[in-house]
Amino acid sequence: MTSTLTPAKPVNSPAQVLVASLIGTTIEFFDFYVYATAAVLVFPALFFPDSDPTTALLQSFATFSIAFFARPIGAIVFGHFGDRIGRKVTLVAALLTMGISTVIIGLLPSYAQIGVWAPLLLSLCRFGQGFGLGGEWGGAVLLATENAPEGKRSWYGMFPQLGAPLGLLLSSGAFWILLHFISQDDLLSWGWRIPFIASIALIAIGLWVRLSITETPEFQQAVDKHERVKIPLVEIFTHYKRSLFLGTFVALVTFVLFYIGSAYLLSYNVKIRQIPFLDALGIQILGSIAFGIFIPISAKMAEQYGRREVLIGTTVTIGVFSFFLPTLMGGTGVEIAGFSILAMALMGMTYALIGTALAAPFPTRVRYTGASLTFNFAGIVGASLAPYAATWLQANYGLNYVGYYMLVAAIITLVCILLSGKDEV
Repeated sequence: MTSTLTPAKPVNSPAQVLVASLIGTTIEFFDFYVYATAAVLVFPALFFPDSDPTTALLQSFATFSIAFFARPIGAIVFGHFGDRIGRKVTLVAALLTMGISTVIIGLLPSYAQIGVWAPLLLSLCRFGQGFGLGGEWGGAVLLATENAPEGKRSWYGMFPQLGAPLGLLLSSGAFWILLHFISQDDLLSWGWRIPFIASIALIAIGLWVRLSITETPEFQQAVDKHERVKIPLVEIFTHYKRSLFLGTFVALVTFVLFYIGSAYLLSYNVKIRQIPFLDALGIQILGSIAFGIFIPISAKMAEQYGRREVLIGTTVTIGVFSFFLPTLMGGTGVEIAGFSILAMALMGMTYALIGTALAAPFPTRVRYTGASLTFNFAGIVGASLAPYAATWLQANYGLNYVGYYMLVAAIITLVCILLSGKDEV
């Protein structure tokens, strides 16, 4: 009798791992930020036309926040299957959920066509975006870090994080290019739909890349050793409540800083400072470039000095930076651009490491659920209402209080980092 050897399971190359984790988060964040840009430039007029401009903007930001409340639900659902059946299949499902929701937004009728159903359908699609992103982020980080060589987790964990600045750059760039070829009236009439519908091409590329990879070695090892748990969520809330709580607030200032430096800054520039759309988008593009540049810088520093130490230093710097917010945002166009570049550079420093930090306390068997839940709970407390809160604070108390808002977030984050052990961040 002839015996045959079982062929070795294919191993993902570093290039496959890094491209698959990066391209998925880039597409997901492109979809997410296209909405944020449209929430400032387009949706107040198309979906909330009966309100005064400030109220319409606040209502638009309210639909924006829905996604952040959907994200923990997505984290629970996709995290469960990610920890039960694997990272790969779950990431494909998350990408499809996000992508389909985005394309449908581009096809929605306006308030003038169907009345109150228009904002309701918009809100439902925004929920779908958040639900999909809730499952995407944690899986992409694990795809990278669970394939990382020893001592390279911070570096590998940086690649899916690069999807955020790339998505922001692509979404801002899409509207910036559109406004070079069509008028603002045409943008409001039909042009705004193009970035949403065009995302279908990006989704197809993302699915092709994701389907070409194999399962992560660490998850496969957990399967082989029968270490999977029946309900990961129960284990998280039974044994890892402390890590979940501290991690949520470790990421707090990351979210506050980002959404003040992106969605809120864009609305402030366009609505308050009356900066032309093109110039406001140009400032956001500059910020996204700084964001992307400082992500690998932070990852390299973490490998040399330690992830926890870099996070502490960055958080303290953000707290100091908050005192300069009123002067820079209230200054000239150059000073506003400087604010965007500095804010997003600091964002790159903290965001590069936050994925690896939030995954660190959880074992493989519940890591997808634990990391995703922590990140998305942080999204609720730090990001969901940040543009709304900053808009309200500026309108009622002035820019100083937007700076205080950022400062309080930095203090809370710093305390939680210091309370976390070295193995927890």
